[in-house]
Amino acid sequence: MGSMSLVHWLIVLAVVILLFGPRRLPELAKGMGEAIREFKKAVGGPDQQKTQITSGQQNPVSSEPKA
Repeated sequence: MGSMSLVHWLIVLAVVILLFGPRRLPELAKGMGEAIREFKKAVGGPDQQKTQITSGQQNPVSSEPKA
């Protein structure tokens, strides 16, 4: 009773399509994805940012001189 079955998800999807229309769904999904990404970045804090910098995901300008 606690989990949603496939039928429940299909009903939810149908209601969302009726409310927003098929043209706006990609825009909504993109906006939600960006919001989640920003939230994860903010929650991760400095530790996650250091990991991203050392793994080469970002190219920040560093004020520290390289030895």
